[in-house]
Formats: sequence, C-alpha cells, structure tokens
Amino acid sequence: MLASKPMNTPIPSDTAHSPLGQQTRYRDTYAPELLFPIARQDKRGEIGLRGDALPFIGEDLWNAYELSWLNPRGKPLVALARFHVPASSPNLIESKSLKLYLNSFNQERMPGFEAARAIIEKDLSAAAGVAVAVDILPLSARPERRFSDPEGLCLDDLDIGIDTYQLCPDALRAGGNPVTETLYSHLLRSSCPVTGQPDWGLLAVRYTGPAIDRAGLLRYIVSFRQHSEFHEQCVERVFCDILERCRPSALAVWARYTRRGGLDINPFRATPPKGDEPNNSGWNELDSEIRQ
Repeated sequence: MLASKPMNTPIPSDTAHSPLGQQTRYRDTYAPELLFPIARQDKRGEIGLRGDALPFIGEDLWNAYELSWLNPRGKPLVALARFHVPASSPNLIESKSLKLYLNSFNQERMPGFEAARAIIEKDLSAAAGVAVAVDILPLSARPERRFSDPEGLCLDDLDIGIDTYQLCPDALRAGGNPVTETLYSHLLRSSCPVTGQPDWGLLAVRYTGPAIDRAGLLRYIVSFRQHSEFHEQCVERVFCDILERCRPSALAVWARYTRRGGLDINPFRATPPKGDEPNNSGWNELDSEIRQ
C-alpha cells in the first residue's frame, strides 16, 4: 500500500488566494496532498444553514472517466470510478484538485483494482471528513453511464422573456392544489469560483406541494447564468430557495453537470422521509436515476 502523506487543511469558500487558481504542473506519482477540501459551512451560512441542522439528506455523486495506474510489471491499467460524498460531510472537494490527485496515480505501481479503490477511498474520506464510498469499474467490464432525462416535464420550450441573469429567488412562486411532479431544465449555467470557467448542467426538481409556477422556476434557473459558486453550493441554494418560497411538503433537487476535466459532479438533495413514508416524493426514483 502506498504511504500516506499529510492532507491539506480545509480552506474557506473564497479561494482567490489559494493554489487552486494558479498554473499547475501535473504530478504523475501518488500525491494525496493535492486534494483541497473546502469547508461547506462558509457558504451554507449565507443561506441560513447549520451543519448540525440540515433540512436535507443526499450526496454528491462524482464520476471519474480518466483513471489509470501501472500494475506491478509496469503495464498501465485504466478504469472508471464513482465517488459518493455524503451531503452531511463537513467538506466538499474542489474538482481541479481531485483531477490533479487522480492523475498522480499515472506512474504508480499498484497490485490491482482493489488496492486502488482502498487508497482512493481512504484519501477522499480524509478530505471530506466522513466516509466516502468509492467504486472502481474496470473498462473490461464495459461499465455504462446513461444520460437519459428524468421522467417529468422539461421547461425549456416555455415561450417566455428573460432579462435577469443574476440570482433571483423572487421569481419562485407556488399556489393552488397540491401536486406531485418533476420539472427539469437543461438551461442551468453557473461559473466556477476558482477558474471562472462555465459549468453547464441539467437541473431536476421533484416535489409534492402547491404547484410551482413553471415560468418562474425557469427564470430562476436561468438567473444562475452569471452566478459564481461550486456545483454543490448551487444545488443547496436551489433547494433552500424552493423550500422557503414554494413550501413543498417534500422536495428533491438534482443537478447533473457536464463532464469537465474528466469529471462530472451530480449533487442530490432531498427532504428526509417523514415517519414511515417510503418514497419522499421521488427520492427512490431520482436516486436510482442518477446512479445509472
């Protein structure tokens, strides 16, 4: 097993003065110190959340498409990987640092897939501050990733005018008889607070409660277009804004972001089940869909 090295201390959400925004030389030997955990609470405090009293459960599902190392005889092995970071973790992991960390395995020799899984799981758990589940999927097993849309109504064909591209939670409204439905859009766009690069994604909202105004929800989603925040933070902001403004009795919010740097991030947040309620307005269905 590879020797452990010191992990970086979690840094606040303001990364302007961190090494993350700087030109970086790729490492190709094991370097867990490249991982940069970022404290979730800094941004959660902005929307009135405390880590010990979260209104949601969920996880950040990462897919890694560029993972390789050497076997004991020097032959490269390649695989896909999937990481499950609980929403309850005190830290998120900055994506560029994760990309650099995964590339640091390129010239390392390891005895097999289980050895790689175990060390990555250990390092990501240390960075996140809780146990992170890791799956390593050999390409020889022909792993598949489905990219079908969720079962529901796409908002993107609504014929509406939009002129607000900064956060506008006031666009959200709901009323009338309770419904259970899934609404989604491909028009989510925000930007990375470290690099300024655009982040594109699909956003799905599944809820039970007063009917959410669809035009207002689409305007709200588009209002992230010039907003700078990490993927996980955007989804938590959406969840909290809808919960406060629309008052659903059950809510699930999921974003499937487009792959960048060999990684995609799929944050999922949902209200906890109530009593013996088995489904929580689509937790099971959406949870199953994002794991395909």
